[in-house]
Amino acid sequence: MRKNIRNCCALLIVLLSGFATAYAQEKTDSLVNVAFRTVAKKDLIVPAASVDITEILKKSYSTNSLDNLGSFIAGYTGNVWGQAPLVLVDGIPRRASDIRMTEVQSISVLKGASAVVLYGSSAAKGVVMITTKRGSIKPLQIDVRANTGIYVPKSYPNYLNAADYKTLYNEALANDGIAPAYTADEINATRAGTNPYRYADIDFFGSDYLKKFYNKSDVTMEVSGGNEAARYYTNFGLSYNNDLLKYGEQKNNNSLQFNIRGNVDVKLSKRLSATIDAAAVSANSYVGKGNFWGATSTIAPNFNKFSPLIPISMLDPNNPALQTIVKNSNHVIDGKYLLGGQSTNQTNVLSDMLAAGYDRTKSNTFMYNLGFNADLGAVLQGLSFKTTTSLDYTSLYTESYSLPYATYRPTWSTVNGQDIITDLQKFGVDRNSTNESVGTSSYTQTVSLKAQFGYDRTFNNDHNVNAALLGWGYTTQFSSDGGSGYQPVKNTNLGFQAGYNYKRRYYLDFSGAVLHSAKLPPGKRNGFSPTVSAGWRISEENFIKDNLPFISDLKLRSSYSSVKQDLDVTGTRPGTTGAVDQFLYQGYYSNNATLGGFYTWRDGLAGGRTTLVGQADNPNLTFVQRNEFSVGLDAALFNNKITLDLNYFSQITDGLLARGTSIYPSYFAGSGDFRPWINYNKEKRTGFDFAVNLNEKVGEVQFSLGVTGMVFNSKVLRRDELPAEPYLARTGLPIDANFGYIAEGFFQSQADIANSARQTFGGTSVMPGDIKYRDVNKDGVIDAKDQVNLGHSGSGVSPFSYGVNLTVKWKRLTMFVLGSGVSGAVGYKSNPYYWVAGNGKYSDIVLGRWTDATKATATYPRLTTTSGSNNLQNSTFWMYNINRFNLSRVQFTYDFNDKLFNKSFVHNLSVYVQGDNLLVISKERKFMETNVGSAPQTRFFNIGVRGSF
Repeated sequence: MRKNIRNCCALLIVLLSGFATAYAQEKTDSLVNVAFRTVAKKDLIVPAASVDITEILKKSYSTNSLDNLGSFIAGYTGNVWGQAPLVLVDGIPRRASDIRMTEVQSISVLKGASAVVLYGSSAAKGVVMITTKRGSIKPLQIDVRANTGIYVPKSYPNYLNAADYKTLYNEALANDGIAPAYTADEINATRAGTNPYRYADIDFFGSDYLKKFYNKSDVTMEVSGGNEAARYYTNFGLSYNNDLLKYGEQKNNNSLQFNIRGNVDVKLSKRLSATIDAAAVSANSYVGKGNFWGATSTIAPNFNKFSPLIPISMLDPNNPALQTIVKNSNHVIDGKYLLGGQSTNQTNVLSDMLAAGYDRTKSNTFMYNLGFNADLGAVLQGLSFKTTTSLDYTSLYTESYSLPYATYRPTWSTVNGQDIITDLQKFGVDRNSTNESVGTSSYTQTVSLKAQFGYDRTFNNDHNVNAALLGWGYTTQFSSDGGSGYQPVKNTNLGFQAGYNYKRRYYLDFSGAVLHSAKLPPGKRNGFSPTVSAGWRISEENFIKDNLPFISDLKLRSSYSSVKQDLDVTGTRPGTTGAVDQFLYQGYYSNNATLGGFYTWRDGLAGGRTTLVGQADNPNLTFVQRNEFSVGLDAALFNNKITLDLNYFSQITDGLLARGTSIYPSYFAGSGDFRPWINYNKEKRTGFDFAVNLNEKVGEVQFSLGVTGMVFNSKVLRRDELPAEPYLARTGLPIDANFGYIAEGFFQSQADIANSARQTFGGTSVMPGDIKYRDVNKDGVIDAKDQVNLGHSGSGVSPFSYGVNLTVKWKRLTMFVLGSGVSGAVGYKSNPYYWVAGNGKYSDIVLGRWTDATKATATYPRLTTTSGSNNLQNSTFWMYNINRFNLSRVQFTYDFNDKLFNKSFVHNLSVYVQGDNLLVISKERKFMETNVGSAPQTRFFNIGVRGSF
């Protein structure tokens, strides 16, 4: 019976489906793309929103297809209502990064469960739908756009120079009771800078290694047109950027990308049409060897006690052996230097950049889909059929040119008051190579198929009926190098939708999907997800029309959904790394070292591994379920000068996986682990999002202001946990509750330490100048039991997020401003710039360190060459508030009068200047704008021109 059901489902995926067409009388710009259909905006009763990208591109340019989307659509902050969405391009799972913004017609964000249910399990956390441009019935038109701009770094970390580093490192050693590593003479010589090759002082962020800015340029050509028989749209794009680095092979770093897309609509007959879309993306990058940015946060300014370059001019002229070394070296840099090294650091990042070679990464993506649309009105008025199949393929590989190289450690002497090198110790060997080798190779392939029958008809001008029966499935296959092994990602579902509205005033819609998941055990692999939505256009009622004439439109809508999904059917398995999502319902046995099964005999003289259970069977493992209620309000006031989109949502996710730690006896996890994965954890997310738009004209000035925002909260309703203290329980707290210690300043003396709770993080005794923590449970010991909830972490979504977009137009000049912000969460300053210990690099933050002389004013713990684990704990000492506002973009556009080009083929000519990532307004602006261990944040200044021919 089950086999027959599966076979029928597979057949229906190919043959059955539904497609509800848009109302013919609606204009294109009032339509919203939702699941498998297009709906007139005024008839939308599910939580969804759309933005017209072609209109945005006239005043705000970007290559990123999802650029600043949250400033236009409420509830989207890189995720949808706090969860990671499925991205669809023309209805097919694809990467948004493969689509340039100039290719996009519109973007819809489907937020509520009722809006995404027809897409099945993979869309259960929201959908971002990118719809690309298509041709129209018009003469051939060519649109060209060209841009060039510069990236300017915002800031760099401020590290101490070598002399100050050595001074403070000696202080850290003294704090630990260790003799100094640097003499006063060496520190003074370093500070004087008379011989930087003997006493290195490396400034990674100086002009020796970095440019002041780097460039990006791109050009796009769009060709479109068509007639009744065929319509076409083609997009050609080319972009190039270089890099901020100018040292060694990395001065040649660059990236080149080429995009081409062709979308064709063909009318095959009066009732049959076809769509053929193909796109290709080819990207090539060149990067010299060496992790420069990673090294900037780890390598001390004295370059770990040696110089990366050895000047040939300072070699002892009376030692011919040294000149022989120079002649035999493959790497004489600029004819002046050998590469420096030492036994513990035989290679280094700067030498890698000069001599180790380079990597070329090549990525090619091909996207293809073919669709047919049939009007079956001859069979039944209002009936239609549509089917689409697609194939996407991405390959990526790296060509690597690598060279081993030798380094040298000099022996310095002072002769007649001059520093000279009297000897060189060699490490490694120089080798030659003329071959490139393939470093990594991976591929991703997605195949999809959808088919749908649709019914859309109006009876007696008042009763509007639409229905759909559909099937959709896709498989994404990865190579083993792609990180997911050979196990594909699959989604298979059947869907049904039926809607009715009376005079576009009262609405009712039912949508549901039948799911199938191979992640679950036999007998539990099929599920059903129903949703019900209702809407009421209150503005059509007489009591509104007669009493509140300023209301142009007012619609109340509500939905309830119970959606099943297998996205969160994921866990870990003994002996593997990372999460797995297949066969978690099956028991697992092993004799590997991970389970630790080892049996001895002969009084311990002999032994061997024994098989242990790592996980028990659970034949009842089932889908995770999202139960959601939402209510929304759409309004237009004062003849559409003000529009509102308001949504409240409450969703409960039940059946998240756990191992049953709090359910099964402790002896179930002794020698082996007999606990299965079970559906147990439960979470709740609630929120309110809004979008308000104001459009007005004052004299010759037109302006439009849009404000979006979301208030978000979450709660753990049930968690498989055994907290050591009641206040450590995650149940009842926000999902992103941020636990840490309460810092109470620094220990000021040994007596202070003796009179306080014992702190032994990392097994190291504390000393005066270390951070003191509150003994929350009053047991006399500071340990994990003394952590408390310090607030929201903001991981995923902040308690409050918002966006702003402003358009001001005066005659032919347009100013456009984008901004966004978040507030209500906290983070920790825990990167290497702040958390300094051991041999770590010292930043200017340590200048406020605790000493006996500064104990009353110190802002940083004492310095130490140990691990510093006591001080490097998430606590209120390092905590900061993430509140910030980003001025994301300002663009000025001037549109030329077409009368200037009456006698030419040019029209719609515009020029624009633009600034991106201009400003962060925050108490913690310096911290937020400074990257540590990675390339810096940048401002982008661009100039562009666009025109039509």
